[in-house]
Amino acid sequence: MSQKTKYIVSITLFIAVLVIDQIIKVGVKTGMYLGERIEITSWFQLVFIENNGMAFGWEIWGGKLFLTLFRIVAVCAIGWYIYREIRRDRPMGYIVCLSLIMAGAAGNIIDCLFYGLIFNNPPFPQVATFVPWGCGYGELLYGRVVDMFYFPLLTWDMPTWVPIYGGEHCVFFSPVFNFADAAISCGIIALVLFYYNLINHSSESAPATTAEAPEEE
Repeated sequence: MSQKTKYIVSITLFIAVLVIDQIIKVGVKTGMYLGERIEITSWFQLVFIENNGMAFGWEIWGGKLFLTLFRIVAVCAIGWYIYREIRRDRPMGYIVCLSLIMAGAAGNIIDCLFYGLIFNNPPFPQVATFVPWGCGYGELLYGRVVDMFYFPLLTWDMPTWVPIYGGEHCVFFSPVFNFADAAISCGIIALVLFYYNLINHSSESAPATTAEAPEEE
């Protein structure tokens, strides 16, 4: 597969993930009130929550500003890395995995950058609406990430004789996440499963491509 085709696939996938992610988030934010739960099946629910942390609602040391800036730097670094790996003629599957990770990170960056500026924060049980630029609930870089997918695949009650957790109701899988988180997770899992050796050797110098080869005199 040519380098041009790989660039096109990578950019197309990046844009597609961003668009789908934002359509879902805006639809949830303007169609559900914060904390609302819609049961699709016993193992799949839509649960509207917002968080300041990383994927699946995890928190990170350093606060919101640090996390947002870190995401921006990470996306730029991944974009440069994809460009380099395409020039090294890496497999298309490897490029797809990297593009999924970059797109997912960028999707959550959009929430952090702009949602605080363009959405209000209405009282329960009202749903959020668009507001004039800068009149939202927060400042630039301080928006909250929208999550909605909840898959309680297995639920059980821990036996009372179990130390510490005895008698507690347990759920697998408990985190609530969004489409961008799913893209990141799928990209990382596929990298580990199918391209582990390539990751380990990615720092090695690759042969010069045709475009990089010195011209003959």
